[in-house]
Amino acid sequence: MSIFNQKSKFKIKTEIRTVRETVERPKLKASTSSSSIPTTGSSQHSNVRIAGAGSSLSRASSTPRLNGTSHTTSTSSSARASLTKVTTIPTARRIQSASPIPSINGDGRSSRKRRAIKASSRSPISPHFSEDSDSDSNGDENWEDNLDARKRRKRVHDERPVDVNRKLRHPKIWKGEDADQVERIPGPAIIHAAKVASLEHKCKPALGLKNEEVAVRLQYPGARYPERYELVEGKDKIDAVKDIEKVVQLAASTYLTDEEGKIFLDHQTGILRKLVKSKNRSDGPGFKAALREYNDEFLKLMHKGVIVRNLDKMHGIPRELVDFILDQVYDRTVAPRVELLAKYQNGSDNVYGELNHPFISDILERTNLTSDKVFVDLGSGVGNVTLQAALEIGCESWGCEMMENACNLAEAQYDEFMARCRLWGVKPGKVRLERGDFRKNEKILEVLKRADVVLVNNQAFTSQLNDNLVSMFLDLKIGCKIISLKTFVHDNKNAENDVATSILDVEHLTYPEGYVSWTGASGTYCISTRR
Repeated sequence: MSIFNQKSKFKIKTEIRTVRETVERPKLKASTSSSSIPTTGSSQHSNVRIAGAGSSLSRASSTPRLNGTSHTTSTSSSARASLTKVTTIPTARRIQSASPIPSINGDGRSSRKRRAIKASSRSPISPHFSEDSDSDSNGDENWEDNLDARKRRKRVHDERPVDVNRKLRHPKIWKGEDADQVERIPGPAIIHAAKVASLEHKCKPALGLKNEEVAVRLQYPGARYPERYELVEGKDKIDAVKDIEKVVQLAASTYLTDEEGKIFLDHQTGILRKLVKSKNRSDGPGFKAALREYNDEFLKLMHKGVIVRNLDKMHGIPRELVDFILDQVYDRTVAPRVELLAKYQNGSDNVYGELNHPFISDILERTNLTSDKVFVDLGSGVGNVTLQAALEIGCESWGCEMMENACNLAEAQYDEFMARCRLWGVKPGKVRLERGDFRKNEKILEVLKRADVVLVNNQAFTSQLNDNLVSMFLDLKIGCKIISLKTFVHDNKNAENDVATSILDVEHLTYPEGYVSWTGASGTYCISTRR
């Protein structure tokens, strides 16, 4: 078992003490510096992702707000310049190893299966409501501000430059055609939520509903065909109520202008507010009525061509939406069969470890990856990072994995990913997932010659495998960026006998607390540039 994922065999009873102390609050001077917040680094967060061999892991005005929305854990420009200063705790992501050897499941996800699905990451732009209050007025005291479009827009401004070359609208998006035309166009072949979380899966009705009342449908921005849900709850299953609320929030805040979105997001009379009130009161009929209202109103806007018109003005996808789409894909493909990733080869280079989603988003931004460039993940596991780069950036994105089970799950993720992108009406970059040893795969060796960013998690690689990678880097074009957890250039060598020293310029960086799964502490990584 990996050293990063070993668990103690001893259990020590924890003594809990409550200490109360009255402290006079001092007057603080304004400061621009950020303080670090400790985190447990647990891999049991809702957004933990599993990946396979050799990967990195898992990225105003009246016009729509799709272009330029910041991620939950993205930092300011000054904080990114020195990643040791942050004020947010990134969510853990599913992991990916970095080796041509079969990958392992070191995060224990097979034992906890889908427990993580219940909780979702929350971004600064998403409204937050109290989960256990049965009153409609006892939620987060700032929730009204969170729904105020003008205040939201100040927070969602993305510091990443606008990629004007990116065309976001999916070519098969529903443009508001008449029903008879729609019938001739097959809908996206998604895995409906009701297929993985239902009464048939031993879930129980939610919101006080009866068995025969749990079936509902949810409209998305890109297709005329809705997704089927059952309003049920069960251990480690998709939380249909939260999922629906999130879709409503993201669809309205991302695809509509302030005026168009008011009917959905108004903090007094909006449909999202009605959904939350019904949930807090366990009012199943009220929740279903609000959902029907959302479906009807959103379909009207789609029929008028509003979504298509707005998408044509956009050049980027908010990181919050990227994260949510990737979670939807994973929850319907990998999570139900996560135990397939439990086996690994002991003593190999293949050691599991997470590079969390915010880490990958920071890397994609730091390396200036754009939609006209090429990204390669050497050891792509179940495909999480490859899909993230294609969706968040819109670039051509490649991955290579050799473990059979991980490859099979990656293909399942790819199919669901493409269908979900159409459901949301967005066009990702070209995705290619290859099987086999990335040191021998001819297509990977060929695409590396034109790669702009290469990601390899070599945290526990042997020196031999790292030397093999350096030999592969000889074919990289000048200026290509290589992200790794450990440097390929060593102090005890010199340019005369060290190939890496002669071809790579290395920048040593520090990532903040919570950016990787195996420790809650900060650490170092490298960005090497081919010269």
